[in-house]
Amino acid sequence: MPLPYWRLSAYYFFYFAFVGAFSPYFGLYLSSIGFSAADIGIVMSLMQVMRIIAPGMWGWLADRIGARTPIIRAAGAASLAGFMVFFTTEQFAGVFIAMALMSFFWSASLPLVEALTLEHLKARVARYGAIRVWGSIGFVVTVLALGEMLDRTGMGAVLWACSLILGGICLCGLGLTEAPVHAERAAATQTLRDILRSRPVAGLFGAAFFMSCAHGALYVFYSIHLDAHGYSKSVIGGLWTLGVLAEIGVFLCMPWLLRRFSLRTMLLTALTAAVLRFQVIGWAVDSILLLVAAQVLHGLTFGAFHAGSVAALNKWFDARQQARAQALYGSVSFGAGGMVGGLAAGWMWAPLGGAWAFALSSLFALAGFLLLQSSWRAEPAVAHG
Repeated sequence: MPLPYWRLSAYYFFYFAFVGAFSPYFGLYLSSIGFSAADIGIVMSLMQVMRIIAPGMWGWLADRIGARTPIIRAAGAASLAGFMVFFTTEQFAGVFIAMALMSFFWSASLPLVEALTLEHLKARVARYGAIRVWGSIGFVVTVLALGEMLDRTGMGAVLWACSLILGGICLCGLGLTEAPVHAERAAATQTLRDILRSRPVAGLFGAAFFMSCAHGALYVFYSIHLDAHGYSKSVIGGLWTLGVLAEIGVFLCMPWLLRRFSLRTMLLTALTAAVLRFQVIGWAVDSILLLVAAQVLHGLTFGAFHAGSVAALNKWFDARQQARAQALYGSVSFGAGGMVGGLAAGWMWAPLGGAWAFALSSLFALAGFLLLQSSWRAEPAVAHG
């Protein structure tokens, strides 16, 4: 069966275009309708909470029924319906309910699409980056285009932009097809629990948790940190864009990287880069050249680490376990890790300042490095056809 490259790529494009519209601008929309900083923090945290709770439930259901596309389509429609509630209320209770509904269904989709993509790729997993890169492109396009639009139209346009993009996700979901499962992969040779108990797998999940903890301060406070040191909004936006462009470059280079380096080497290198990157952001914030270098490292700390982790999960888990494995990875890393990292940075920010908060990020990355190095013994470079 031919690889449905463009249908999968289109889904990633719209999925992360929504992230590009929602993450930078929805908090500003809530502020524009009179929400306090505390209220905004509570509402926005629901996204991380649902990324802990929901993916495992949806992954279990997908593996149970043996199909992913029906759940992907239903989740897309339900997340759009939940988001439409934002048009009907500006009260805290209503916004809280809308965010909970939208997040619960929206967080279901990505782990299932990741599992579906890997099933279509099979032994061609090195091509994953060439598909996933369209998500990064969607993020960049939306951040830049919507930012320009909001300067002219006001914050109300955030709701319309997000709802239109969610509609695009629904349409792209209709075009996805199930991947054929080869007979030799139809039955699991080990249970999910047995695989999770192995040292390399447990080490990877632990390292993914710490890597997301390390990025918590970045995603919540990076712009605030730069603004406090006198950088203009255009420079701040440029640095964010540079990081995503570096991520895109790494995704495009993944076939070359996977031919020359083992997954273990790639992941340990990414964690090492994170240790350095967050020290630079914290303590060398007044040097624009060092900040540029730190943002280029995003290609390693996110791009290489995520792609390498996905490749490892595809290698270790059977076809019938992929949805649950990807869901668990998302819950442990982006859900629990992102929430813990953001909260820890928030607790440190006021009493100690940004430099120490990013120093904690560096320590999280170091913990991930030490855990992965000790739990996953060296292996030969992975060859892919």
